[in-house]
Amino acid sequence: MRILPAIVVALGLAVAATGAGAQGAAFLSAYEDLPLAPGLTEVAGAGLSFDTPQGRIVEAMARSGAKAADILSFYAETLPQLGWSKAGEARYRRDAELLTIEARPDGRQTLVHFTISPE
Repeated sequence: MRILPAIVVALGLAVAATGAGAQGAAFLSAYEDLPLAPGLTEVAGAGLSFDTPQGRIVEAMARSGAKAADILSFYAETLPQLGWSKAGEARYRRDAELLTIEARPDGRQTLVHFTISPE
């Protein structure tokens, strides 16, 4: 199976990029296989996850001192290794799910909004 090696490589990149090492890479709590870009910290209480007959809906927020372009670049490089294909500007598709990542300045930080919904 080819997906497993890609996941292992992507996880290795996420761990190396975050310096997480033995502690493991950080992932969104509401969507366990979506890594947090280096420097991103999930905003507690700002996310939701529920299942619908059409599929799962997930929303999460994270903050970082990194530039929005650097965060989006991390996902453009990492997500294809996890089986996501580019579906537009900061939009990705995997199976029957769409992932949208919005990164915008918020004071001295960047606020990142993740939305996963059925296609």
